[in-house]
Amino acid sequence: MSEAPRSQAGASAPANLIELGRIVSAYGLRGWIKIQPHSARSEALLSAKRWWLVPSSRATGPVLAEARAWKVKLSRTQGSTIVGALDGISDRNDAEPLKGMLVMVDRSDFPETDDGEYYWVDLMDCQVWGLDDSGAHVVMGVVADVSDNGAHAVLSVRRQREQDGAWVDVLDEKDRPVTALVPFVDAHLQEVDLPGRRIVTNWPLDF
Repeated sequence: MSEAPRSQAGASAPANLIELGRIVSAYGLRGWIKIQPHSARSEALLSAKRWWLVPSSRATGPVLAEARAWKVKLSRTQGSTIVGALDGISDRNDAEPLKGMLVMVDRSDFPETDDGEYYWVDLMDCQVWGLDDSGAHVVMGVVADVSDNGAHAVLSVRRQREQDGAWVDVLDEKDRPVTALVPFVDAHLQEVDLPGRRIVTNWPLDF
């Protein structure tokens, strides 16, 4: 009888876990798993020595209370996916039940970035400034999502306006939040202040 897979079940999940991918299948016969990463840039996933596997469902989302840490023995890219071997999982029968699990990494385990490079997760909820018709900088909104169009990153900015001293979402005629797409490229970036949660651009407010 084979030994039961062993995760670091006693470890408490840190508060700053970042979801980086999802397990889509077992890989091979020796207990490897295949992960579909959420980003084409997978340095954080590949460099991490520990992955947190988290169950999830459409109804509840990630169940962080059931997160389990696993030591990563080996990991590498495989086409558009990542495959990895976890300590304690030695055959396909042990790996298959992990299908569907979210793969998270502690933000403090991310490798350092070079100047001018940013992790998308750090851009989320930053306040974005653009230019009005007079050329003055004004608040456009906050980063709601970041995507990649194949050439560069694009910020999806949820438009906001000031009302009674607070920032509120701009809504369309169907009461849906209005968003603007801003290219995240040097030509349009004037300042990225992550500690201040502020991104200043020259992008037209009403583009």
